[in-house]
Amino acid sequence: MFIITQPLYTTDATNTGGRKGHVNTSDGVLDMDVRMPAVGSKYTNPEQLFAAGYASCFNGAIMAVAKGRNVEGSEVTARVTFGKSEAGGFGLAVTLEVKLPNLPADEALHLVEEAHQVCPYSVATRGNIEVTLKVA
Repeated sequence: MFIITQPLYTTDATNTGGRKGHVNTSDGVLDMDVRMPAVGSKYTNPEQLFAAGYASCFNGAIMAVAKGRNVEGSEVTARVTFGKSEAGGFGLAVTLEVKLPNLPADEALHLVEEAHQVCPYSVATRGNIEVTLKVA
């Protein structure tokens, strides 16, 4: 279990209505309706919000562990899949597709693996869901 000993930032989000409801943060920055995932929907869904958070956090982790390597133009796409699990019930799986255009493939892969060890989303999901790393 990961235990925070020195809090650096805390935020909150409140949902009413579940997957057919509304979500907002107390600072008002996020304030939107959410719906079940559906092709062509004009609403966001929880999986999109998770993907956005993971992609942003992972790209930040890459920058944090870069140690002088040229990661300018880095891009992370988090592909989040929601579905039924083999154990019953529902779950998530994530594929992180990373582009590091200024690094050789082997160096890029090593950097992505380093970032996966320190990214808070990776730490939180480790051992709980399948996370696949891909370097373009």
